[in-house]
Amino acid sequence: MLNIRHSIVIAACLGAAGAAGAQGPVATFDSFSYEGRDARFAKPVDHTRQYLNPIVAGYYPDPSVCRVGDTYYMVNSTFSYFPGVPVWKSNDLVNWTQLGHALDRLSQVDLDGQDLNLGIYAPQISYNPRNKTYYMTTGDMGRGFIFYVKTTDPAKGWSEPIRMKHGGMDTSFFFDTDGRAWVVYNADPFEPAKYNMQKAIHMNEFDWRADTICDKTYELTTGSTCIDNPIWIEGPHLYKIGKYYYLMAAESGTGYMHSEVIFRTRNLTGGQWEECPHNPILTQRDLGMGNRQDEVSSTGHADLVQAPDKSWWAVFLGCRPYEGDLYNTGRETFLLPVTWKDGWPTILPPHTPVPTVVDKAGLKPLHPADAPTPNDVTGNYSFTDRFETSQLNLRWVFLREPAMQNYDWQAGGLRLTPTDVNLRQQASPTALLCRQCHTAFMAETTLRFEPTADEQLAGMAVFQNEEHHFVVGRTRMGGREAVVLQRVEGKEPTVIATAFLDAGEARQPLRLKVEADGRCYSFSYAVADGEWKTLVQGADGRLLSTNVAGGFVGTTIGPYATLTK
Repeated sequence: MLNIRHSIVIAACLGAAGAAGAQGPVATFDSFSYEGRDARFAKPVDHTRQYLNPIVAGYYPDPSVCRVGDTYYMVNSTFSYFPGVPVWKSNDLVNWTQLGHALDRLSQVDLDGQDLNLGIYAPQISYNPRNKTYYMTTGDMGRGFIFYVKTTDPAKGWSEPIRMKHGGMDTSFFFDTDGRAWVVYNADPFEPAKYNMQKAIHMNEFDWRADTICDKTYELTTGSTCIDNPIWIEGPHLYKIGKYYYLMAAESGTGYMHSEVIFRTRNLTGGQWEECPHNPILTQRDLGMGNRQDEVSSTGHADLVQAPDKSWWAVFLGCRPYEGDLYNTGRETFLLPVTWKDGWPTILPPHTPVPTVVDKAGLKPLHPADAPTPNDVTGNYSFTDRFETSQLNLRWVFLREPAMQNYDWQAGGLRLTPTDVNLRQQASPTALLCRQCHTAFMAETTLRFEPTADEQLAGMAVFQNEEHHFVVGRTRMGGREAVVLQRVEGKEPTVIATAFLDAGEARQPLRLKVEADGRCYSFSYAVADGEWKTLVQGADGRLLSTNVAGGFVGTTIGPYATLTK
């Protein structure tokens, strides 16, 4: 459940729900249901020794992982969604439970007005055994600064941000066995770049006792030699394994060419960095597109972790395209074993597809296969939220900084007070969203809403960004109540379906449903307990794919209300 630590703000505002935008009627959502229907997850899996990839489905990119004792912790990017940076816990690297978010207070992050694809980038989680403290370092790309937060217990909340005077995109801490610590990050090369988008990995010492970054900067690499003119070396991580220090980084952008490369040295601050002779150690670019079942693309942004049994594993991002390189689910978190030969690791050999079902000895089911729980984060799970508790389920997120006085879920059901902000604005509309985690899925909600003006609308959003989304909802048109489906691809909405409600239906609860399979999105409605009626069958959902809409996020879905449709 969502224990966002700005709960004091929430509690103070709930009694005044509706104060902002009180000129409009409140929309009440009795429930919201979601069901995954992906064919790739219908395979037989023995949960005592096998797991499914991705291990966390949906828009959860840029995974970073650390182990303390027999417990693993993992974080992901969130860009301009709030709360920021989900924090996960696992005892086997496969079954993950979300503890909360590292950035769960408005005092920690300022997302107001930020582009959806800016905000919080590529977080890294690490542990310093010297002071028994966990660190999460990241950057606010819209505000242009790098920072970290820390805690002695990831389940009990994180500090206020500590800004770093040195650092760049994709910062990562490394705590050495000698007690010293270092930060590595993406930056412009010391020498002028030889070609467009050439980047470098830089390093500074981190004085963890004083919470300061030392001034001296080291340049570790400007890219690999496995392809000509590699671009955007980023997402670096340092490790000390045996007699070597290893530097691993992503390269060639986060799209189809994405890959992972690695280097090593015996002298962290003065030695030459040797490149792995079989770089890249992870990619899918050598397999082409659209030529295999259960395709995965864009793999990279990996992090390594060693299990207690001395085996090595890698978490990394990947995408599940449904046509060519289209994917609406965004960048997701995958897991694979790491093999070592001649002192070099390999996450996946060349020309090898990422498998969906993977063996992992000694696994135990998180729960019986026939009794799914709200902790499910992969496979064809389902969930229903009736908003019956004081805390939100951790699946729910807001766009940017929510005006909490417009949300109320204390008495059962979710009440949204609409304002004059809509989804096409770079602001925070009254919307509560969860990730689309399946290429094929169903989502349904039950709504009670009595619009009093033609511009008022409440319903369900299927949202990629401000210029690429659908909205199905209840409104008025020419003084008559209606169910409409809006499609937005560009600056202005287009109503692509309308169904008018008669006087007897106007005061009844309305059920709304979206069903998708790849590019095809179908929208239906039903009045009270009546039969489903189709608004649109097979609307083209390619506008929701990252490669059409642009950016780094995936599709989100959920209740929404506005005074300016």
